Amino acid sequence: MSNQGNPLADLGVSRETIERLEQFVELLKKWNPAINLVSNGTLGDAWSRHIIDSAQLYRLAGPTVGRWVDLGSGGGFPGLVIACIAAELSPGMDVVLVESDLRKATFLRQAARQLGLATRVVAERVENLPPLAADIVSARALAPLATLCALSVSHLVQNGTALFLKGSNFRSEVEQAAQDWRFDLEVIPSVTEPSAAILKLKGLVHVRSNPTKAAPDYCSCKPEGWGRKDHNCN
Repeated sequence: MSNQGNPLADLGVSRETIERLEQFVELLKKWNPAINLVSNGTLGDAWSRHIIDSAQLYRLAGPTVGRWVDLGSGGGFPGLVIACIAAELSPGMDVVLVESDLRKATFLRQAARQLGLATRVVAERVENLPPLAADIVSARALAPLATLCALSVSHLVQNGTALFLKGSNFRSEVEQAAQDWRFDLEVIPSVTEPSAAILKLKGLVHVRSNPTKAAPDYCSCKPEGWGRKDHNCN
């Protein structure tokens, strides 16, 4: 883990929330052999690879979130982790998990019930849903950024925010997405993997495809400098 710290410690969650997350990890290990929720190779380090990796999104969302929609929730990352944290810190938040795989949706419902969470699970393809009016849309290991933009845009409220966990190839995904989408982008380094990042998008708008359009500028000296007009590395 990077020296940016543990997001759970930074959030100041209680021992009860930590225990709820630990119970979630045990449920994950119990169900994983049957329906392959996560790679078996990551189960031994599930706390860092999945819990902490997901929890880092919570503090990026801002203080007032009415509805958080997690797309392609799979084994519950990041959505069910967010729901565990919100149960303590934002009990009024409506967390919605969208997962089209019926087996995984069943796991999510069972896990939410056993963890005492009022989380909604929607077993449907994202593109088939009516607008969900989300303040935050999140996704992890679901699709390329351009596809995530297309899946998210109808579900975000005006001034809504998208938070996407991405691996080391995020730069090329941004360049590709910029051909068809306009957005304000902030790149936040991941606390669990130095080469990975969280892409924070606001003002998401579809534009006509233009192969000659320049992608947001990126300066390698400061990941958060991507697309910011006031950034100067000189």
